[in-house]
Amino acid sequence: MKNVTLLQAQEMVDEWIHRYGVRYFSELTNMACLTEEVGELARVMARLYGDQSFKEGEKANLGEEMADILWVLLCLANQTGVNLTEEFLKTMEKKTNRDSLRHIANPKLTT
Repeated sequence: MKNVTLLQAQEMVDEWIHRYGVRYFSELTNMACLTEEVGELARVMARLYGDQSFKEGEKANLGEEMADILWVLLCLANQTGVNLTEEFLKTMEKKTNRDSLRHIANPKLTT
């Protein structure tokens, strides 16, 4: 599968959970897992783009860490009945309406 929509991704995760994962972890456990995954991404970012260096044996697995975050976020969306496609489109509209001129007029971004 080359291109996957958010809805398809949610369905794929749900299928995987029911086939291999037995059941979803609790919402609170998944929230803790999401926080952990964000921390792992932060660690890689600090080493790639910040002042820290990789420890021996660590690798620059930026995409893997982002995908782990997406996985847990998809789990949380499924568990709480959130359609991420609908919510993403609402967010795009909100940001466009609110910020369409704000960033263009920001001299910090245009110099």
